[in-house]
Amino acid sequence: MIKRFGFLFCVLLFLACNDTPKDQNAVVSEQQPTKPELDLAQAQRLASLPLHCLQEEYPNKLNQVLNDSTHLASPKTLHPSFYGCFDWHSSVHGHWSLVFLLKKFPELENAALIRQKLAENMSAEHINAEVAYFKMKGNASYERTYGWAWVLKLAEELHTWNDPLAKELEANLQPLTDYMVQAYIEFLPRLGYPIRVGEHTNTAFGLSMAVDYAKTVGNEGLLTAIKETVDRFYKNDVACPLGWEPSGFDFLSPCLEEANLVRKVYGQDEFKAWLHKFLPQLTQADFSLEPGKVADRTDGKLVHLDGLNFSRAWCLYGISETLPEMGHLNDLAHEHINYSLPKIVDGNYGGTHWLGTFALYALNAQN
Repeated sequence: MIKRFGFLFCVLLFLACNDTPKDQNAVVSEQQPTKPELDLAQAQRLASLPLHCLQEEYPNKLNQVLNDSTHLASPKTLHPSFYGCFDWHSSVHGHWSLVFLLKKFPELENAALIRQKLAENMSAEHINAEVAYFKMKGNASYERTYGWAWVLKLAEELHTWNDPLAKELEANLQPLTDYMVQAYIEFLPRLGYPIRVGEHTNTAFGLSMAVDYAKTVGNEGLLTAIKETVDRFYKNDVACPLGWEPSGFDFLSPCLEEANLVRKVYGQDEFKAWLHKFLPQLTQADFSLEPGKVADRTDGKLVHLDGLNFSRAWCLYGISETLPEMGHLNDLAHEHINYSLPKIVDGNYGGTHWLGTFALYALNAQN
């Protein structure tokens, strides 16, 4: 009797142990990441970040070359348009963020104040001073190509916004826009190798934004220069080591930024064949990619990984838009945004001066 009872107990215990993981796995497999939404409330939350810093002169990182003592001047004197938000490129894309939000949400809280600040900063006189800075000795490579790319993105956003203020600001910005276009056209043939890093100088990121602008405004000269560069740098790339990413300070994925660029330049079939050689793992329905984890958001470098999560998301959305059969990438993109989005309005200026832009760009990339 005791043996029979012991046998039955073992059988029941085995069945119980065997059933529980199956049930748990079934629940886990059915869970899908929540799709993040850019609604009015989220727009106002994110608008508060660049609105706060657009005319905040200090702290400031100038990254300047000093030719003589006359170049020692305040950020606002050197850069009367783009002196806020800690550094030049963050100021530029902070302007883009507010233009984008006003265009999408005309009823945005503080819309009148935003319009006022945009008009003050981007006057024709101030933009001409920005152009003059680039033409000074030693400054030709200033903000190359990260800041250049954001100027073109700002110009593109203004060009596609049907608003009297947009037309005025686009015209004011045009001398700087023209300078950047010519700078790209002259620089790209001289660049012997692509820069494959996860920070500002990444070549693919700079070209990705530039090709968007070139397509939108129909600038064939810039478009040709970009296409030739993509063929020269990326056409024969295979087996990108995505497993090596991220590096500790990355806010861009070198592999995914390259894929996002190539999809914009090549046709769908050509891109699909290229991607199967470059990142074949992306085609697998069970492909996974863990969001970058931020250990300390008070550290301006470590918080870059929040930016990585947003930039990975916009690349994944883009790839799945071009290749709809890769819709599984959208869930990974949602997961990356959801990890970082709740944490970026935290008062730590090392992140708040720029992360709102990256969040907006990712949210807007959703299919």
